[in-house]
Amino acid sequence: MTQYHNPVLLQESIEGLAIRPNGTYVDVTFGGGGHSKRILENLNEEGRLLGFDHDVDTLVNNIDDSRFDFVAANFSHLMQYLKYHKIIKVDGILADFGVSSHQFDTQERGFSIRTDARLDMRMNQLQELDAHKVINSYPEDKLRMLFFSYGELKNSKTIARSIVTAREENEITTTMDLIELVRPLIPKRIENKILAQLFQALRIEVNDELEAMKSFLIQAKEVLVERGRLVCISYHSLEDRLVKRYFQTGSFDGELEKDFYGNPIKPLKKIGKLIVPSSEEVKENRRARSAKLRIAEKI
Repeated sequence: MTQYHNPVLLQESIEGLAIRPNGTYVDVTFGGGGHSKRILENLNEEGRLLGFDHDVDTLVNNIDDSRFDFVAANFSHLMQYLKYHKIIKVDGILADFGVSSHQFDTQERGFSIRTDARLDMRMNQLQELDAHKVINSYPEDKLRMLFFSYGELKNSKTIARSIVTAREENEITTTMDLIELVRPLIPKRIENKILAQLFQALRIEVNDELEAMKSFLIQAKEVLVERGRLVCISYHSLEDRLVKRYFQTGSFDGELEKDFYGNPIKPLKKIGKLIVPSSEEVKENRRARSAKLRIAEKI
């Protein structure tokens, strides 16, 4: 059996959905199926749940339940697949962004700074672009920008230049090749933090994560019924900033749109305050330590 993390903020996210027993729900980040199983426990025989995931490894966790359908696709294709399943509107959507423990722990996937593997980092293993291609073919300016924008690295220019200089001599093939290359550029006391940010930047680029998130959030607003709930769990500031701004203003730049008469156009209403895991949950599940949960309701 493929090992997956315990679902983060499980009780809080289920409560946030305010589940209607006969409603239609979507778990757009199915993973190990932990959140989906709990949603199904709250549905009656008329209820329905779709689970999205574009990582083929998650298929082993498929749920044998007539109320459940697994969709092997990225959540950026939400509306397309809802239409395919003859669903027009849904009562609630759950999104648990970030990398699963299974992806981190599967060495050959190349997500972790702790193990040596080919530079990969694809969540969808069928796509062409991987971290190896990014590191070995992107021009210096493009590398610098993605390290700065997606990794928030202050020394992005130095790291990009070192990579481009090194690859002229030898191809940078593995995670450890990359780590050994940039290690001299990083203060020892914050080495793991900076390496994690570097890998985060590569992962976001490879999987086009932020653009997929934006596309998903826009579509989620469209398919929710009035008073339907959207629950999002984020793991770093770039993700959380997008969710927070969209919930507050309906845009990603934080600017509140207004109609012809100057009235604010707000598709969603923020429900409650930001929720973070308890110290007990973090102790039991280290992956939860940076999680932030936000809830919104369709107006």
